[in-house]
Order: sequence, then structure tokens, then C-alpha cells
Amino acid sequence: MLDRPKAINALDFGMIAAITAALEGWRNDPDVTAILFEGNGPRGFCAGGDVRAVRDLVLAGRKEQADAYFAAEYDLNGRISNYDKPVIALTHGAVMGGGIGIAGHAGFRIALPDARFAMPEAVIGFVVDTGVNAILAKAPEHRALAFLLSGLAVGAADALTLGLTDCVIAADARERVRAGLITAADAPSVDTAIVALMQAEAIDAGEAELCHAADARAEIFALARAAEMAEALGPDDQPLGAAIARGSPTSLEAIVLSHRAARQARDIGEVLALDLAFARYLCGRPDFAEGVRAVLVDKDGKAAWQPAAGDDVDITALAALSARREPAD
Repeated sequence: MLDRPKAINALDFGMIAAITAALEGWRNDPDVTAILFEGNGPRGFCAGGDVRAVRDLVLAGRKEQADAYFAAEYDLNGRISNYDKPVIALTHGAVMGGGIGIAGHAGFRIALPDARFAMPEAVIGFVVDTGVNAILAKAPEHRALAFLLSGLAVGAADALTLGLTDCVIAADARERVRAGLITAADAPSVDTAIVALMQAEAIDAGEAELCHAADARAEIFALARAAEMAEALGPDDQPLGAAIARGSPTSLEAIVLSHRAARQARDIGEVLALDLAFARYLCGRPDFAEGVRAVLVDKDGKAAWQPAAGDDVDITALAALSARREPAD
């Protein structure tokens, strides 16, 4: 159970270390046959990584500790993805950023109807990370980029269509499903029992509204640069153009480059290594501190991006990262 409800279970360094240690302890424990992730509290499963704390580290001149935070988080994502026992995520409410990094890599992913999935990194001057690009690489690129660039929170129907969850259950079925999962963990074939439970409890999630909006703009999301996409959409385009216009121009370019590079990656490990390279670079740039300030500290929503215009972003360093090269100083 993720248990930091006042912060919507945002992942701090201690939580990441504790989860990693627990997974390692359970790996060879014969009494542990399956792992279930849930989030405590009514507001959500997990609001993501504790980027406010990371910002504080950067501003205090302790960037190496900020880099270590991301390395530990991404190591956890990789462990979940490759875990040799069934991992189940039962999500509700906010499932954002690092929350998708935990739930999205589980082998069995169940969402309640109120679950809202988002990767809002562009508005905090960062890059989509936690290996989410590896999950979205299986979706059409224009849908993935619409979700990632906009940072919009989507419901369970879009999450299903994008491949971020596997099934949706009724709100009043949560306790029954949890009990069923505990029973399934003792079955001769745990995987088969979990799948049967999910099939029995799954409900219709409705329409995938963001994916449909992306389909109508597929040619725009095929353009080479994020600046071209933003210009083609315009800030009056709802919902995508307006949401993308709020993001850091540098982050938007990083998101496009890193996602397209991830589509060529061989495995989750390669994607997470790419994420770490981008995270180390971007968390030390002014847009990260400014974006976190605008969204989470002062909450004025008025970030002053550097540069402010997409056409002024020098993508040389970002392109070097996407090509797995060290950017020039």
C-alpha cells in the first residue's frame, strides 16, 4: 500500500527505497505469490514523484542527490516491469507521472472508474519519464504524443486505449476484487486466476475522448518538432492545442525526441536509461525549477519559460541525448 495520503502518495526517496527493498525481500519468499499495489486515501493511487523535494535539492546545489533520486525511481520501475512474480495494480483517482511508472509496469492493471491518468511533465519543465514511453510505444504515435505533450488527465477509457491499464471495474466492486485477488494468489495457476477475475469483473469504460481527438489531428502529430505541432494546433484548439501551449517549449521538444527514440529501443532497460539521461539534463535547467514553482509551490500557473518560444529552442543537446550521446556543454 502506498501510504502518504496527504501528498496523494507522491513518491519520496524513502518510499522508493522501501518498495525496492520489499520487492527484493519477497522475490525468493515462497509465501509471497503475488504483489498488489494500491494507494491509500480517497484522492488517488499516486500523484507521481516528489518533484518539489527534487527542486529543493537542485536549488540547494545538491544536484547529484536529485540525479540519484531519479536513478532510484527508474530502477524501481525496471524491477516492477521485470519482476518474476505476478504484480497487480489496483488504481483509483490520480494516477500521475511516477504513479503510472508503478502501475503501468505491473503485469495486471485494474482501474476504478474515477481513475485519472496523466503525464503532466511539460508544465513543470521536465520530460516524460519512468519508462512510460515503453508502454505508449505500443499505441499509435499520434495518440501517445497527444497524451504526453498535452499532459491532460484522461479517464479509464483513454487509459485502456493507450495501454496504460488492462480493465476497469465498477466502483462498488473494489473490496470484492481485492478479496478475489487474495484468493487468486493461492491458486495453482496465479496468472490464470487473476485473468479470470479481471474478465469477470470488467465493465465498459465508455469513449476514449482524447484518443479520438488525437485521431482527428494525426497529421499534425506526425510533424518533426513540437513547435510545429503547437503552431499547427494553435492555443485555441480544444483540448489539445490549449493544453500544449502551457508547456515548457524545451520540455515539449524533449518529450517528442525521447518518445520517438524510445520507440526504437530494444527493451525497458534502454528506455529507462534514456529517461535518466534526459532527467539529469533537464532537472538542472531553469525551466524545471520555474515549472515546479508555478504548479506546485506558488501555484500561480504563470511559468516564465527560457526560452519562451518553441522556435527558439536549441534542440542540439536534446537530439544528442535521444541519440544516446552526451550533449556538448
